[in-house]
Amino acid sequence: MSKLKIFTKGFLKENPVFVLLLGMCPVLGVTTSAENGLGMGLATTFVLLMSNIVVSLIKSFIPDKVRIPSYIVIIASFVTIVELTMQAFLPELFDSLGIFIPLIVVNCVILGRAEAFASKNSVLDSILDGLGMGLGFALALTILGALREILGSGAIFGINVYSGDGALVFVLAPGAFIVLGYLIALSNKLNKKLYNK
Repeated sequence: MSKLKIFTKGFLKENPVFVLLLGMCPVLGVTTSAENGLGMGLATTFVLLMSNIVVSLIKSFIPDKVRIPSYIVIIASFVTIVELTMQAFLPELFDSLGIFIPLIVVNCVILGRAEAFASKNSVLDSILDGLGMGLGFALALTILGALREILGSGAIFGINVYSGDGALVFVLAPGAFIVLGYLIALSNKLNKKLYNK
Protein backbone atom coordinates (compact mmCIF):
# COMPACT_ATOMS: atom_id res chain seq x y z
CA MET A 1 0.00 0.00 0.00
CA SER A 2 1.38 3.42 -0.93
CA LYS A 3 2.23 6.03 1.72
CA LEU A 4 -0.51 8.33 0.43
CA LYS A 5 -3.14 5.57 0.70
CA ILE A 6 -2.01 4.72 4.24
CA PHE A 7 -2.39 8.39 5.22
CA THR A 8 -5.69 9.14 3.46
CA LYS A 9 -7.67 5.95 4.17
CA GLY A 10 -8.79 7.34 7.55
CA PHE A 11 -10.48 10.35 5.98
CA LEU A 12 -13.24 8.55 4.09
CA LYS A 13 -12.57 4.95 3.00
CA GLU A 14 -11.89 3.65 6.54
CA ASN A 15 -13.06 6.61 8.63
CA PRO A 16 -13.13 5.45 12.27
CA VAL A 17 -16.54 7.04 12.94
CA PHE A 18 -18.49 6.86 9.69
CA VAL A 19 -17.22 3.51 8.35
CA LEU A 20 -15.62 1.48 11.14
CA LEU A 21 -18.04 2.81 13.81
CA LEU A 22 -15.32 2.87 16.48
CA GLY A 23 -15.09 5.21 19.46
CA MET A 24 -18.82 5.89 19.57
CA CYS A 25 -18.80 6.92 23.25
CA PRO A 26 -16.94 10.22 22.72
CA VAL A 27 -18.54 10.67 19.30
CA LEU A 28 -22.02 10.80 20.80
CA GLY A 29 -21.04 12.27 24.17
CA VAL A 30 -18.92 15.32 23.37
CA THR A 31 -20.14 16.54 19.99
CA THR A 32 -22.66 19.06 21.30
CA SER A 33 -20.49 21.74 19.67
CA ALA A 34 -17.86 22.00 16.95
CA GLU A 35 -15.30 23.21 19.49
CA ASN A 36 -15.80 20.13 21.68
CA GLY A 37 -15.60 17.83 18.66
CA LEU A 38 -12.40 19.46 17.42
CA GLY A 39 -10.82 19.44 20.88
CA MET A 40 -11.57 15.77 21.49
CA GLY A 41 -10.52 14.88 17.95
CA LEU A 42 -7.15 16.60 18.24
CA ALA A 43 -6.51 15.10 21.67
CA THR A 44 -7.27 11.64 20.29
CA THR A 45 -5.10 12.30 17.22
CA PHE A 46 -2.12 13.15 19.43
CA VAL A 47 -2.54 10.00 21.52
CA LEU A 48 -3.06 7.84 18.43
CA LEU A 49 -0.01 9.24 16.65
CA MET A 50 2.32 8.97 19.64
CA SER A 51 1.16 5.50 20.70
CA ASN A 52 1.52 4.24 17.11
CA ILE A 53 5.11 5.51 17.06
CA VAL A 54 6.04 3.91 20.38
CA VAL A 55 4.29 0.59 19.63
CA SER A 56 6.00 0.40 16.24
CA LEU A 57 9.40 1.12 17.82
CA ILE A 58 9.17 -1.45 20.63
CA LYS A 59 6.98 -4.15 19.02
CA SER A 60 9.79 -6.69 18.86
CA PHE A 61 10.54 -6.33 22.60
CA ILE A 62 6.97 -6.96 23.85
CA PRO A 63 6.11 -10.61 24.60
CA ASP A 64 2.83 -11.81 23.10
CA LYS A 65 1.33 -12.57 26.53
CA VAL A 66 1.50 -8.93 27.66
CA ARG A 67 1.01 -7.22 24.31
CA ILE A 68 -2.42 -5.64 24.98
CA PRO A 69 -1.64 -4.54 28.57
CA SER A 70 1.60 -3.00 27.27
CA TYR A 71 -0.31 -1.05 24.63
CA ILE A 72 -2.75 0.21 27.25
CA VAL A 73 0.10 1.46 29.46
CA ILE A 74 1.64 3.27 26.47
CA ILE A 75 -1.72 4.81 25.53
CA ALA A 76 -2.47 5.79 29.14
CA SER A 77 0.87 7.60 29.38
CA PHE A 78 0.03 9.82 26.41
CA VAL A 79 -3.53 10.38 27.63
CA THR A 80 -2.08 11.64 30.93
CA ILE A 81 0.11 14.09 29.00
CA VAL A 82 -2.93 15.33 27.04
CA GLU A 83 -5.07 15.58 30.16
CA LEU A 84 -2.53 17.59 32.16
CA THR A 85 -1.74 19.85 29.19
CA MET A 86 -5.42 20.59 28.55
CA GLN A 87 -6.05 21.18 32.24
CA ALA A 88 -3.18 23.70 32.34
CA PHE A 89 -3.67 25.55 29.04
CA LEU A 90 -7.30 24.94 27.98
CA PRO A 91 -9.26 24.71 31.25
CA GLU A 92 -12.66 25.57 29.69
CA LEU A 93 -12.32 22.84 27.06
CA PHE A 94 -10.99 20.46 29.71
CA ASP A 95 -14.08 21.10 31.87
CA SER A 96 -16.38 20.77 28.86
CA LEU A 97 -14.96 17.39 27.79
CA GLY A 98 -14.86 16.11 31.36
CA ILE A 99 -14.60 12.35 31.84
CA PHE A 100 -14.21 11.73 28.10
CA ILE A 101 -10.53 12.79 28.19
CA PRO A 102 -9.38 9.95 30.49
CA LEU A 103 -11.63 7.59 28.52
CA ILE A 104 -9.36 8.07 25.48
CA VAL A 105 -7.31 5.26 27.06
CA VAL A 106 -10.01 2.72 26.19
CA ASN A 107 -10.94 4.22 22.82
CA CYS A 108 -11.19 1.33 20.35
CA VAL A 109 -9.67 3.43 17.56
CA ILE A 110 -6.35 3.80 19.38
CA LEU A 111 -6.02 0.26 20.69
CA GLY A 112 -7.23 -1.13 17.36
CA ARG A 113 -4.64 0.80 15.36
CA ALA A 114 -1.87 -0.22 17.76
CA GLU A 115 -2.82 -3.89 17.44
CA ALA A 116 -3.84 -4.02 13.77
CA PHE A 117 -1.31 -1.65 12.23
CA ALA A 118 1.53 -0.26 14.38
CA SER A 119 2.53 -3.66 15.75
CA LYS A 120 2.99 -5.00 12.21
CA ASN A 121 4.42 -2.05 10.24
CA SER A 122 7.35 0.36 10.10
CA VAL A 123 7.56 3.55 12.15
CA LEU A 124 6.95 5.79 9.11
CA ASP A 125 3.88 3.82 8.04
CA SER A 126 2.63 3.85 11.64
CA ILE A 127 3.06 7.64 11.78
CA LEU A 128 1.09 8.07 8.55
CA ASP A 129 -1.62 5.66 9.74
CA GLY A 130 -1.91 7.32 13.17
CA LEU A 131 -2.03 10.81 11.71
CA GLY A 132 -4.51 9.88 8.97
CA MET A 133 -6.86 7.93 11.25
CA GLY A 134 -6.60 10.59 13.95
CA LEU A 135 -7.37 13.44 11.58
CA GLY A 136 -10.25 11.42 10.11
CA PHE A 137 -11.61 10.94 13.64
CA ALA A 138 -11.15 14.66 14.40
CA LEU A 139 -12.84 15.62 11.14
CA ALA A 140 -15.81 13.37 11.87
CA LEU A 141 -16.24 14.74 15.41
CA THR A 142 -15.91 18.34 14.22
CA ILE A 143 -18.46 17.87 11.41
CA LEU A 144 -20.90 16.13 13.75
CA GLY A 145 -20.44 18.80 16.43
CA ALA A 146 -20.77 21.63 13.91
CA LEU A 147 -24.00 20.25 12.43
CA ARG A 148 -25.50 19.66 15.88
CA GLU A 149 -24.49 23.14 17.00
CA ILE A 150 -25.89 24.82 13.87
CA LEU A 151 -29.17 22.88 13.95
CA GLY A 152 -29.54 23.12 17.73
CA SER A 153 -28.53 26.70 18.47
CA GLY A 154 -27.91 28.45 15.15
CA ALA A 155 -24.20 28.94 15.81
CA ILE A 156 -20.86 27.34 14.93
CA PHE A 157 -17.75 27.76 17.07
CA GLY A 158 -19.85 30.20 19.10
CA ILE A 159 -20.54 32.48 16.11
CA ASN A 160 -24.22 32.98 15.21
CA VAL A 161 -25.02 31.68 11.73
CA TYR A 162 -28.70 32.55 11.75
CA SER A 163 -31.06 34.28 14.14
CA GLY A 164 -33.91 32.46 15.76
CA ASP A 165 -34.21 29.34 17.80
CA GLY A 166 -32.74 26.05 16.71
CA ALA A 167 -34.24 22.65 17.32
CA LEU A 168 -33.32 21.66 20.88
CA VAL A 169 -33.37 17.96 19.97
CA PHE A 170 -30.06 18.35 18.09
CA VAL A 171 -28.23 19.54 21.21
CA LEU A 172 -29.60 16.59 23.19
CA ALA A 173 -28.63 12.91 22.87
CA PRO A 174 -31.26 11.95 20.24
CA GLY A 175 -29.88 14.67 17.96
CA ALA A 176 -26.47 12.99 18.01
CA PHE A 177 -27.99 9.74 16.75
CA ILE A 178 -30.04 11.49 14.07
CA VAL A 179 -27.15 13.55 12.67
CA LEU A 180 -24.71 10.64 12.94
CA GLY A 181 -27.12 8.39 11.04
CA TYR A 182 -27.37 10.84 8.16
CA LEU A 183 -23.59 11.35 8.09
CA ILE A 184 -23.00 7.57 8.00
CA ALA A 185 -25.45 7.28 5.10
CA LEU A 186 -23.68 10.10 3.25
CA SER A 187 -20.28 8.48 3.91
CA ASN A 188 -21.53 5.12 2.59
CA LYS A 189 -22.85 6.79 -0.56
CA LEU A 190 -19.56 8.61 -1.15
CA ASN A 191 -17.54 5.45 -0.53
CA LYS A 192 -19.64 3.48 -3.03
CA LYS A 193 -19.25 6.21 -5.61
CA LEU A 194 -15.49 6.61 -5.12
CA TYR A 195 -14.26 3.08 -4.39
CA ASN A 196 -16.72 0.64 -6.00
CA LYS A 197 -16.38 1.53 -9.66
